[in-house]
Amino acid sequence: MPIPTIYSKDRKVFILDQTLLPLEKKYIQIKDEKEMWEAIKKLRIRGAPAIGIAAAFGIWLGIKDFKGDEIKKFLKRFNDVCDYLATSRPTAVNLFWAIDRIKNLVNKNLELKPEELKDIIFEEANLMIEEDNNVCRAIGCHGVRLIKDGDSLITHCNAGGLATAMYGTALAPMYRAKELGYNIHVWVDETRPLLQGARITAFELVEAKIPATLITDNMAAFVMYQGKVNLAIVGADRIAANGDTANKIGTLALAILSSEFNVPFYIAAPLSTIDLNKSSGEDIPIEERNPDEVIRGFGKQTAPSNIKVYNPAFDVTPARYITGIITEKGIIHPPFEENIKKLF
Repeated sequence: MPIPTIYSKDRKVFILDQTLLPLEKKYIQIKDEKEMWEAIKKLRIRGAPAIGIAAAFGIWLGIKDFKGDEIKKFLKRFNDVCDYLATSRPTAVNLFWAIDRIKNLVNKNLELKPEELKDIIFEEANLMIEEDNNVCRAIGCHGVRLIKDGDSLITHCNAGGLATAMYGTALAPMYRAKELGYNIHVWVDETRPLLQGARITAFELVEAKIPATLITDNMAAFVMYQGKVNLAIVGADRIAANGDTANKIGTLALAILSSEFNVPFYIAAPLSTIDLNKSSGEDIPIEERNPDEVIRGFGKQTAPSNIKVYNPAFDVTPARYITGIITEKGIIHPPFEENIKKLF
């Protein structure tokens, strides 16, 4: 079974610290909004759907100790916490989707007392976990129709269970194929500089007993050239209204390679990842991360200290390279702008 990423027990919130994978599987308690902000920023929890759920719980953690019945003071504290969590990471739209969802919930229930508002925020965050599991299972059921027994797939970064509440997006069709008894194989891009593919996706697939082979990112072209890949499925952090997709840096290269070698290239993501307010990928903000992630990725220095570093966390794949988008409502095919609107 997939591994839970975030959960609550006895009114406490726990996440799997993904910075410790694959050597240690450790759940840590998150006690307030500052710890949740740090967990999101430092990638202790990552993946667009999981970040959204984490933000919802982070809001509750930030207001749960509010004292008194004065609604104006409560709302001031509530909005400050929401604004603070929104600064953790800029690219994944699910973060802002979750914050807006909690804001709308509170605004529709202003007749309630602060203690009651705390309760419905906590319930909503837990509901997001249940919804996410259902969504990801649906993505798996739609996506598995693209997979044939004996197929060899490739994926990039981690869009498995540890990028969501439990089941994953890009890996969900692979989990479903396993359940159906398909004999499949997965090529796992290492995903530099933070190795989410090597540390997390490889870990998930080994745990699920799905045959997989780890490769560095610059090996993907040769693997495709050798005819060893039938299908590519990756996740997404934000999808624009025209189908342009922001995902982990290196996704664009894999999409271009897939086009060159006639490998179908699919995005797997919930509808909450589609941002209709962004007309194209050019409108999507791209997070740039600390140069030390490249110079001293995991402690050992591998480049001169004074070298300039460009370290975008994401790139944007133009819609023309995307064969389809697997969602919980079905698979969207081109023309994306038209068909995305129809689905919504």
